[in-house]
Amino acid sequence: MNEPVIPGPGPGGTCPPGAETAGVGFGRRTEPLPVLRAPRPRILTRPGRRRAQGGRDSGKGTLSQYGSERRPRALSDPAQGRRAAASRKRRLITRAVLAGAVLVAASGCANSTFTRLGFPDPASSEAPTILHLWQGSWIAAFAVGILVWGLILWSSFFHRRSRHGIEVPPQTKYNIPIELLYTAVPTIMVAVLFYFTAKDESALLKITPDQATSINVVGRQWSWSFNYNYDASTSTSTGESVYDAGTPGQPPTLYLPLNEKVKFTLTSPDVIHSFWVPAFLFKLDVVPGRVNQFELTPTKEGTFIGECAELCGVDHSRMLFWVKVVSPSDYQARLDQLKAEGQTGELAVGCGTNTGDSSTVINCRVGPMDGIKGKSATGSDAW
Repeated sequence: MNEPVIPGPGPGGTCPPGAETAGVGFGRRTEPLPVLRAPRPRILTRPGRRRAQGGRDSGKGTLSQYGSERRPRALSDPAQGRRAAASRKRRLITRAVLAGAVLVAASGCANSTFTRLGFPDPASSEAPTILHLWQGSWIAAFAVGILVWGLILWSSFFHRRSRHGIEVPPQTKYNIPIELLYTAVPTIMVAVLFYFTAKDESALLKITPDQATSINVVGRQWSWSFNYNYDASTSTSTGESVYDAGTPGQPPTLYLPLNEKVKFTLTSPDVIHSFWVPAFLFKLDVVPGRVNQFELTPTKEGTFIGECAELCGVDHSRMLFWVKVVSPSDYQARLDQLKAEGQTGELAVGCGTNTGDSSTVINCRVGPMDGIKGKSATGSDAW
């Protein structure tokens, strides 16, 4: 019995039955080709998780076209992952709250040392204003720092390459809203800090007519002189003037009455100094030819250190003095003692008619600088 002939690529254009399954034929039967199956798709998963079965870490999976060749893991239950993330977040919040409570309690036990952020215990009625400005600046700095650190850590963790498998993320440029945002926000922050600084500075330098006494502080190389009951801004005495002075080897002592407002006028006959008492949280420059002034009310009895806070020459580090806050009766007793010792009148102020040289009169400019042009450092007419 003859076999049927099927047209094909064999000789004469025919091929035997069954050859069509092999795709070739030359007049003879061939074996059929094996069936090719499509490969099973791989499932990408997050690194760090384990198989649901077997409990063995299967590696990082295929991360990118340059990624690992290890077998990927199967995805775990999404709902279970969300519950675990929420649980971790609650634990972190609880720990942060407990840490904050511990810090607050510790700061209260340490007499507010932590909350003062390095400042000494205020010893005047004006010092809390400066302390609050200092604390507010730190709070603003911490807020900005936490925001910046949080964004850095968030982007580093949630956008790491091993999490999403992207070799190079999309590049963004010329984003006008973002550029306006990070330009406007710092400007607003600086404006707010400037407002509070200017407001507090104006309050601290305000002069009122109800002072109990006036003291002229003269900064000179390299010690201090104190003219009691003398106002250098008006070149007048507010009572019987007495003075005290010191040397680099023997710092003088400035006596102040407790809970009484004192007006300070600062002058210098030589170079720029700076009158600083850390316990008062305040310092002010002492400029030749210029009278700087401020008011202060001591509220804490005791002895405090004072110093020059402006580099003024060789013995600048030895330009120290003591501040002793005493009762009003003890303050008056100190003035009487200076009078009994013959230290009456005023020492050289450095400007006005009291320059230390009877042939020289240097005009005293009261208050801050008016500008570059106008008066020179010695009070004379500038160029």
